[in-house]
Amino acid sequence: MPYINIKITDESVTAEQKAKLIQGATQLLVDVLNKNPATTVVVIDEVNTDNWGIGGEVVTKLREQAQS
Repeated sequence: MPYINIKITDESVTAEQKAKLIQGATQLLVDVLNKNPATTVVVIDEVNTDNWGIGGEVVTKLREQAQS
């Protein structure tokens, strides 16, 4: 049973976008690894930007700087 964990920041991702991620990730395992989609599990974790860092900086701060 394949398990895929997708982590994204919690910045207005719609239910439709999440559904497409789940469908696409499942299909990727079908196409590349010949896995059964009925037993492929996909979990999306939404992480607050205060809890996500890039290059030693908190993403919330990076987003604020980018808007300035």
